Amino acid sequence: MTDSRHKGVTAVVTGAAQGIGEATARRLAAEGASVVLTDLSPRLEETAERIRAEGGNALAVRADVSDEAAWDDVVARARGAFGPVGVLVSNAYTVEQAPAHETTLASWERQLAVNLTGAFLGVRACLDDLTACAGGVVITSSVHAWFGLPGRPAYATTKGGLTALTRQLAVEYGPRVRVNCVLPGPILTAAWEDVDEEDRRTSVAQTAAGRFGDPDEVASVISFLASGEASYVTGTSLPVDGGWSIYKASS
Repeated sequence: MTDSRHKGVTAVVTGAAQGIGEATARRLAAEGASVVLTDLSPRLEETAERIRAEGGNALAVRADVSDEAAWDDVVARARGAFGPVGVLVSNAYTVEQAPAHETTLASWERQLAVNLTGAFLGVRACLDDLTACAGGVVITSSVHAWFGLPGRPAYATTKGGLTALTRQLAVEYGPRVRVNCVLPGPILTAAWEDVDEEDRRTSVAQTAAGRFGDPDEVASVISFLASGEASYVTGTSLPVDGGWSIYKASS
């Protein structure tokens, strides 16, 4: 890790209060970026304060990524505090578990609005800046984009949509703007707090790495993809899953 990889860059990170978003915001700040954190969680300002205490530049902006007007405020405040947006990390998400026949229309639409439309609105709002800066976008998808697991029809749909959106945006706005996505697998975040030990052991057993991933391990990949070191990488969907997506126990 180098403290100059993102020197002078203004980065917006959504879903930044905790988990992968927090780890990514801290990583980018440690590598020289001025980071604008967005979330609806009350922990958002605490995370920004932690980054500042570590010597980084951070601004917390409470925002609903599915709200078009909120994006105007995020971009305006980012420009005012640090300058044009050169990196966008679209990481915000929501999930409600239920089989398709028990998923309400309201739940379906909310998950699409936050997970998929939120990414679209963010890129659109930051596009002028990203183009001027020859910037980078990294979208957090999931291994759910590729594999069916019970109880998550809306979530999986949004994550599959994000991989398609990534490819489309990379084609639309290259060569000035690069767009990539990461597909995390079993990463130990707060989302696992309500998962029982048996299911945890099963998930870990189905990875080639034999363990949970850490949010910092995803953040390191996001930082690379957002940086000039990945200058010839665009439109890709990169799993960060400890080999979960390639592991099979059957013969």
